[in-house]
Amino acid sequence: MSDVARILLYSSDRDVRGAVRLALGERIASDLPNLEIIEVATQPAVFLQLDAGGFDLAILDGEASPAGGIGIAHQIKDEIASPPPVLLLVARVADAWLATWSRAEAVAPLPVDPFKLPAQVADLLRLSIAQGA
Repeated sequence: MSDVARILLYSSDRDVRGAVRLALGERIASDLPNLEIIEVATQPAVFLQLDAGGFDLAILDGEASPAGGIGIAHQIKDEIASPPPVLLLVARVADAWLATWSRAEAVAPLPVDPFKLPAQVADLLRLSIAQGA
């Protein structure tokens, strides 16, 4: 197991990024490594980071603008050779079907639920780390 789990966090809203960072903290489970969260606020920055590689998970804000996380998730799955699992943050339950279209592995509600989000992230990281091992 690596010393750190790298998470790419995309949102054009710094408050959303802050809420995710606060909910996750530095470590979410004793069986997982510490978290390194790399925050980006634009679509080009997402792809710049992902092209560099080394991410165990991407958390994308479906409500971000001008580029929403749902479309970016779809683009990631189409364009990145070995994409990390994607967790989408969505404000409307009705948008869950779009997450299916985007091929995201999980969906979490906005505003951020400080109890559910860490559990979902832990599950996805376990899967990502097991597949990378």
